[in-house]
Amino acid sequence: MSFVTLERQRHVGILTLRRPEALNAINSQVLADLDAAIDQAEADEDLHAVIVTGEGRTFATGADIGEMKEYSAAQGCVFGAYGGQVFQKLAELPKPVIAAVNGFALGGGCELAMACDIRLASETARFGQPEVGLGITPGFGGTQRLPRIVGLSNAMDLIFSGRTIGAVEAQVIGLVSRVYPPEALFLEAMKLAGAICANAPVAVREAKRCIHVGMQTDLQTGLAFEAQAFGICCGTEDKDEGMSAFLEKRKEKNFTGK
Repeated sequence: MSFVTLERQRHVGILTLRRPEALNAINSQVLADLDAAIDQAEADEDLHAVIVTGEGRTFATGADIGEMKEYSAAQGCVFGAYGGQVFQKLAELPKPVIAAVNGFALGGGCELAMACDIRLASETARFGQPEVGLGITPGFGGTQRLPRIVGLSNAMDLIFSGRTIGAVEAQVIGLVSRVYPPEALFLEAMKLAGAICANAPVAVREAKRCIHVGMQTDLQTGLAFEAQAFGICCGTEDKDEGMSAFLEKRKEKNFTGK
């Protein structure tokens, strides 16, 4: 993988876009590398959370315009479908995914951040979907995920105008959860990932599944999935360990993911 790396610090995977000379612009090779890295993260049973970030001063500036300039309608459709497929694979990763947005997250970069479960931002981060100014629409899920995250009016404001917003406004509209000084961002992302990893892996996985299913269906179906997940967790060794620790008033919990 030439443009994307996956490193592990204990139970946390750090997925980094490494194309700083192009401000981490997303071309076909970046998508292929990202696709492979997601597969690697899913296969690693010792990874319980993943952080996505970009090398240098940028998270990702979007799809590579130099590559897209020559696309026909058919080629554009294929490229958009592949990018959407890769980002959806990231969204469906059974492990929680945290975006540590360290700079510009524009176009495909904003869409990449939105495919993550939780978004943390540096004070210097900028977000936007400027595609209409290039004569195209968002192509990797922006028209679908942004309204679900920030609401219809806010999403249309950003997509139709193509304007960019800072981290503070992004937090106000719910695009990011927390904002930190640049030097503190990665440390705080690691702290959050560590807090997630300290919990029972099966319970975290099932909670993520329920949330994703529930956001795409009616309340009754979502509640049925939740009941099923609750039952699955009740049959695990981790449930016995967690409840025993609570009753015994001990802080140490030895979760095994079983």
